[in-house]
Amino acid sequence: MKRKVFSKLLGLFALLLVFHAVVIEILFHRIVQGAASRPRHVLGQEAALSGIAALALAMLLAAWFSHSISLRLRRMVDFALRIAEGHLDARLEEREEDELSAMARALNVTATQLEMSFAELDNRRRELAALLDSMQEAVVAIGADRRVSWSNAVMQRMAGTQIREGVSLAHAIRDPEVLQCVESALQQREVRTGRAIAFVPGRVLEINAAPTPGGGAVVVLHDVTAVEAAEKSRREFFANVSHELRTPLTSISGYVETLMEESMPSPQTTREFLAIILKNAQRMNRLTEDLLELASIESKDYLLNLRPVKAGSLLEDAVDSLAGMVVETGVQLETRVATDAYVMADEDAMTQVFGNLIENAMKYGRPDGRIILSAKVQGDEVEFKVQDFGPGIASDHLERIFERFYRVDKARSRESGGTGLGLAIVKHIVQAHGGHIWAESELGSGTTFHFTIPVVAMPASREPNAEAHENPAKK
Repeated sequence: MKRKVFSKLLGLFALLLVFHAVVIEILFHRIVQGAASRPRHVLGQEAALSGIAALALAMLLAAWFSHSISLRLRRMVDFALRIAEGHLDARLEEREEDELSAMARALNVTATQLEMSFAELDNRRRELAALLDSMQEAVVAIGADRRVSWSNAVMQRMAGTQIREGVSLAHAIRDPEVLQCVESALQQREVRTGRAIAFVPGRVLEINAAPTPGGGAVVVLHDVTAVEAAEKSRREFFANVSHELRTPLTSISGYVETLMEESMPSPQTTREFLAIILKNAQRMNRLTEDLLELASIESKDYLLNLRPVKAGSLLEDAVDSLAGMVVETGVQLETRVATDAYVMADEDAMTQVFGNLIENAMKYGRPDGRIILSAKVQGDEVEFKVQDFGPGIASDHLERIFERFYRVDKARSRESGGTGLGLAIVKHIVQAHGGHIWAESELGSGTTFHFTIPVVAMPASREPNAEAHENPAKK
């Protein structure tokens, strides 16, 4: 690199010497010319003054050059201070070509690289924050001082406004299990796990607290409420199935053993026992079929054969399919259709829905009573009703009657041969049609089951053909 600043200083020094010599020469020449007519001390004063004038002028030139260099250095110092304050977009402008300009360019390159590095770090930080916010788990980072340094969106939703940067973890999260796991991870510098049930009421959270290199810790809370509920449901399901199968199996094995112990059982006794065995075998068969049906409906592969059907046709098909059973029980079926609307439905599945609901009404309704089937439009849905006039259901049972194996009257249900799965099957079929189901009841006044199916718009030109296809007897 050329030493341009040094060259300028050396050139200035040489210029000052030449200038000083010229001034001294001119003054000395004038002094020599007037030496004969002037006193000696005057000549000495003039010589001294000429030297001082030349020196003063040289000093002014040196000061001017030094100030210009000082200003450039000051700009570099200010630039460095701005970079230190975080203004990474600051740059130096130098028009001259010397060592200071080269230094300015080097500083600009350094600032550019710093800006790019910080921008990349900021992008990485944003990506990490977005990744953590997209997680289903709640994440919070804790510093060595036990204060919150960062939390993702899930944690903020769980803890609310209490959790924010700089707040003590003990004030933000008051669950003792979480605080204990965090404190153990901070002190022992090991991963700690636990379970929290008090942090969010009604939810079970799995705690995972791990130490971080800076002396803090990171806490991950995984919501396992659904897993716990599924596991509980699975245990209850197997317990219920085992119980439902054990009762008829015990009965069958007991009567078979009795028959085998009798050397010559009477025909009447044999017929009686075989009838009981057959009844229990049929009950087991119904339970097996309902279990398979429910498993098929709950499966992701369950498909409905949907097509536009008149709401009234679904009621008529249900009455026709159950006509024989209804006549035997003496129950009177009434239909009240207040709509000509079409719904998208699987006719076989809907016949099963009405069949289960009507059979349920006959079992728990009054002997020789009435069951009313109705349909009417409610908004963009058709609401179907199956109403009986039996003893009704207590309000505390209404929320659970659609659960598998749930029975309001367990003894009566088993006597009538119910499996406890009929309403669960109905619920899943209705939901598969895009509708919902509920029950209303008043003790002593009967029970009404409601369910809805979305209405489908039918072109006017297709309605007669559709009606003729669905009701060929009316053509």
